[in-house]
Formats: sequence, C-alpha cells, structure tokens
Amino acid sequence: MSRLPSRLLLQPLLLAGSVRALLGPRGYPQNPRRILVAHHLLLGDTLMLSALLAKLRHQHPDAEIVMTCPKAILPLYASKPWGVRAMAYDPRDVSTLRALSQQRGFDLALVPGDSRYSWLARGLGARYIVAQADDTPDYKNWFVDEQRAWPREPAALPEIFAGLARGEDAPAFASAHWPLPACKDFTLPDLPYAVLHLGASTSLKFWPAERWQALAAALQARGITPVWSAGKKETELVTAADPQGRFRSYAGQLDLLQLAHLLRGARLLVGPDTGVTHLGRITATPTVTLFGPGSEVLCAHAPFFRDTPAVALSARIACRNQQIIFRRKIDWVQRCGRGFEAASPVPTSPQAPRCGQALCMEQIGFDDVLDACQQLLESPRVQNSSQAHDNPRVSIP
Repeated sequence: MSRLPSRLLLQPLLLAGSVRALLGPRGYPQNPRRILVAHHLLLGDTLMLSALLAKLRHQHPDAEIVMTCPKAILPLYASKPWGVRAMAYDPRDVSTLRALSQQRGFDLALVPGDSRYSWLARGLGARYIVAQADDTPDYKNWFVDEQRAWPREPAALPEIFAGLARGEDAPAFASAHWPLPACKDFTLPDLPYAVLHLGASTSLKFWPAERWQALAAALQARGITPVWSAGKKETELVTAADPQGRFRSYAGQLDLLQLAHLLRGARLLVGPDTGVTHLGRITATPTVTLFGPGSEVLCAHAPFFRDTPAVALSARIACRNQQIIFRRKIDWVQRCGRGFEAASPVPTSPQAPRCGQALCMEQIGFDDVLDACQQLLESPRVQNSSQAHDNPRVSIP
C-alpha cells in the first residue's frame, strides 16, 4: 500500500497541530497530562523502548501515555504494560493514521530512533517534541523542539531511549510489569524445556546447523528438552539442524503472543541477536544471545534489564567496524550492517571475511555457548521464568 495517501492526510493534521503548538505553552512540560511515543520500529527496538515507557510512568503516574506500534507487534501490548495504550500505526496504511487522528492533543511527544515521526507527532497536536539529535536529512527535524544528544560513552539502547525523557530512571524491569495477554491455544512442551531459536533478519546472523544439533543433544543429556523455533520462511534452518526430526519444532507455527507464552515457560532461550531474544527479556526467560554482526554493547548490557538472567556471546572480529546507528555516526559504536548479498571484501586486512561468510557467527564456539547455557541453568533465578504459565497442566518443576 502506498504511503502517498497517508502523507496527504498528514498535511492538514500538520497544519492544525502546528497552530495548536504555537498557541499553547512552550517548553518541556513539567506535568504533562497526555504523552505520545511516536515510532515505527522493528520488534527488538520496540521492546527496548520499555525503559522509556517505565520511566514515563515513574515520572508521570497520572498521565495518559499513548504509543504508536507496528500492527504485528500490537498484540503484545494488549495488557497495557505500565498503563501504556499502544495504537497501530503503519505509514503505508491510511486507516491507522485516521484512527490516530482521533487521539489528537498531546502535551509531550518523544520520538526514538527515526526523527521523521516528529511530523506525525506534530500532526497529532503535540505541543513539545523531543527526538534524538543529528538525524539526516535535516527535514526530519523541522518539527523537533528539543534534540537530545547521543551519549559520548558506550551505552545500551534501552537507556539511550529512556534518555529522551527527563528525570529519574524507573526501577529495573520485573516480569510482573508486563502480564502477557491470553493467546490462542497450542500445545506446550513438557517441563523443563529450552527454546532454540534459529532464525534472524539476515543469514549473517545464522549459527552453523551442526552446532545447533550438538547443542540440542547436550541439553537433552542434561534433562532439558530442546524445542526449535524459527519464522515461517525459516523452517529449512530447523531441517538442517535436526534432519531426523528428533525434537519438536514450532517453526512457522506460532503467532507472536503464542511465542511469548512459549518463552515464558522455558527454562532457557538460545538464539542470535534478534527480536525473539529481546522478547526473552520481557518474558524473563534466561537467555543466551549470540552476537555476530550486531552490537553487544547497544543491545545486551542494559541496566534496566539487569534482573533478567542473560549471557551475551560475541567474537572479536575486524569487520564489526561500522559506526552507524539510526543513520547517525556514533564514535563508540562497533557493529556491522552489511548485507549478505554484497559479499564484498572488507578492507581491514588481507584475511578479512566476505559478507557472505558470516564468519562473526562461526567464531562463536560451541563450548562457549554450552558453558553459558550451563551457567544460566545453575542460576537460582532461573525458576522465575516458569512462574507465569497460562496452561494449568504446567507447573514449576
């Protein structure tokens, strides 16, 4: 669906919203009654907004907080964590903009990541808009009232997002903050089980199939039943890792809410740096995350999630040398955003890998992953992940 109809509808909203902003009080509101968080982020980044949402509720206990949300992610927010009302927004679907236009009139709007959504915030009548600094091209910032600088020292994205709001940070995340909405019935594995998630947004994040196979066997030997997870178009990853079909596969069978319930009952989650492993934070599932091209600093060590058991593994590799995040160049960022299709040499050394090799994932050794799994299985906090199970036949072992 074309974005043109949405842009046409946004123009009169922008006019009305700009007039409202000019007529109203200026400056960061001390006691906002209505707050908007405007974005269209992917699953993992959306979940990392949790620190911001918690901070807003901590600072403004009586405010109405509305967050735009991609339609596919919306079901996760049906239980209104931190009292936040999520509303569907898709720039290609004009009906979502019409629904949002009925909610016009916000005292404060925060725009994480892509500052183009400051236009949406102004169109919805936000009086004061805060976004992160240095987005390009500059037209994205025309309606931004305050640009918050990126930290000069390494920091995790949840804390960077939370920095859009002023004041004291919220307490650390606990699973009670996010009760999972009910999902459609599906058959859960017998406890205890581990979810091995093989899929990712790019094949450069795939871990070798034979190592997944070995990991599943090692967990089974420890009394933990492994089950496979992947997207609808990634079932061949499971076939490669388990050609004999020894273990149950949920690949392509679950919607997002069902997957969340599967994770909440799991003793362990292992997967690449992807939205599913970030979902493991929300479900308080002990998680081992394999960072290949992604940034462990940005996505793993967030103080807000300090009470969720997790281990991040990555290999030191020369070509994780790009410093771009959300179109900004940040000196301390070390990541790789190269596509698999490029397959061009990285000019850092004669031995530098090609993008088609996923060498960063291949260098994460099996023994290191198994040791991380054992560490989490022995942690006393591991029992927390089995407590909120909606299936009455399942109990804490």
